[in-house]
Amino acid sequence: MLFPFLPVSYSAKLRLAVVVLVGAASACNQSAKTETATTTTTAQASPAASLDKPAGWWKETVVYQLYPRSFQDSNGDGVGDLKGIISRLDYLKSLGVGTVWLNPIYASPNDDNGYDISDYRQIMPEFGTMADFDALLKGMHARGIKLVMDLVVNHSSDEHAWFTSARASRTSPYRDYYYWWPAEKGTPPARFSTFDVKNNAWQYDAPTKSYYLHYFSKKQPDLNWNNPKLRQEVYNIMRFWADKGIDGFRMDAFQFVAKDPTFPPMPGLTQANYTNAYNHGPHLHDYLKEINQQVLSHYNLMTVAEGAGRNPTEAMLFVDPARKELDMTYHFEGVGVGSGADTYKLTALKRVFTKWDSAFALKGWQAIDLGNHDQPRMVSKFGDDRPAFRAPSAKLLNTFILTMRGTPYCYNGDELGMTNSPFNGIAEYRDVAARNAYALLQEQRGNEAAFFHSLARFSRDNSRTPFQWNASANAGFTTGTPWIKVNPNYVTVNEASEDKDSTSVLNHFRRAIAVRKQHKVLVYGHYQLLDAANPHIYAYTRTLGSEKALVVLNFSSAPQRWPLPAGLTPSGTPWLNNYPAAPSGPALALQPWQAVVYHLR
Repeated sequence: MLFPFLPVSYSAKLRLAVVVLVGAASACNQSAKTETATTTTTAQASPAASLDKPAGWWKETVVYQLYPRSFQDSNGDGVGDLKGIISRLDYLKSLGVGTVWLNPIYASPNDDNGYDISDYRQIMPEFGTMADFDALLKGMHARGIKLVMDLVVNHSSDEHAWFTSARASRTSPYRDYYYWWPAEKGTPPARFSTFDVKNNAWQYDAPTKSYYLHYFSKKQPDLNWNNPKLRQEVYNIMRFWADKGIDGFRMDAFQFVAKDPTFPPMPGLTQANYTNAYNHGPHLHDYLKEINQQVLSHYNLMTVAEGAGRNPTEAMLFVDPARKELDMTYHFEGVGVGSGADTYKLTALKRVFTKWDSAFALKGWQAIDLGNHDQPRMVSKFGDDRPAFRAPSAKLLNTFILTMRGTPYCYNGDELGMTNSPFNGIAEYRDVAARNAYALLQEQRGNEAAFFHSLARFSRDNSRTPFQWNASANAGFTTGTPWIKVNPNYVTVNEASEDKDSTSVLNHFRRAIAVRKQHKVLVYGHYQLLDAANPHIYAYTRTLGSEKALVVLNFSSAPQRWPLPAGLTPSGTPWLNNYPAAPSGPALALQPWQAVVYHLR
């Protein structure tokens, strides 16, 4: 969860993520009492659960993040759903992606778009039924696509049965599933909440005269991972979905789960530093080892967890094979470049990606991304979304993601070059973080013009507008009223028109994935940065044995000339090029936002 539009920009570099791949399958037992008491659906092995997953498959896959609320509505209620996704599975297969990461679809009152879960074993009615989910998983596996589910276990919804019991009595058996501070002890130690209107992470609860902790919204009370019973509940939930045949979990906000229950003083917490203070708390590695031993080692799962470390050295503690914890790390320092500002420096972007590649050059593995559901649209932040440059810059950014060492993570709509959307006033925004930040701004009589300028550039809602399928009403997303307004540029930027155009962003994305699959040097090859100080050109080589590739990216809206370094000689037709003509000769004449991938002699 990243919020760069807030008054002080979020320190994205402090948040990382980890991916795990572990062992063979086994059965589970179900014991999450409060959920199973109200849940009639039991886990059943998927007919497609035996999808072939050779060792290391997560290194060669391309991950496609799918935001279900905004992907495809099947029943006209204005909300994307599982049947809508099923109707678009052939489209996903046509992209060439190997794995889908699905944002939360569990039962939820929807305070934070599904990241507030009231029942981890039920599907949100807006999204469909468990039978719809089973059909979705079967359809994905039939097309050779793996499914990673979002698992939110730093907090639950305040409407979860555990919390409704816990808040009713201090003697509830579920009281210690959460963090409480009795009022008779006075005001609890200060903790910062980025979602709270007053940035206060403690909420007074009258029934038991106590405060409960919520790092996010007051409707998202934090789970107490110090309690072994709570941990077993989580592990049983993981087994439930693993037994259905899913291929992994993305564990949301996992860097925050480890907390000192004595709550020692943390003076001076702000928007800029709270993530550093909360990250990597006590016993985090113990929890990860326990998850691995009790759940992951019994399944062949890929697990993605946010925030495992605050720098490359700390991140390596999670992915060093000798430690037998996790396998893959991804960082948010890259998407954090330029957050809170109108521009960014390419040299900073190069420095970040080169630093992280170097840290994992000899061991470990990382993911590569420039966007997700918590970020603005990639092309609007790192490219140029003006009509003349939107397509070439979107192609360049996708080329970058798909030619770096690591597993590419591509957010839905970025394959079309979808852009930030114009919102008119706070009423058109749906994000709880944006709305609460605006309420705080009004209370403090802050600068509304500056706030809305930042919100327009960085709001999470920019990436959550409906997928643009065609030029019909509501971009073909719904026959009803969409839950959030459609970007008006859908008339020209949409899947139907791009699918027919061989030169489109969409078809370039497909070609780039095909090139990556064909040339393993783009997956495993050594990365070497060239011309680090150049403010416009990002160039690097990839080398694997005798095979060598050169990637040259013009990160500017003006033509640039780039002299080829001595000893680098392109051979034959470029593997990938986002313009009709490829530059050649001792100095490459690059068009605005041109991206070329050469095979080197």
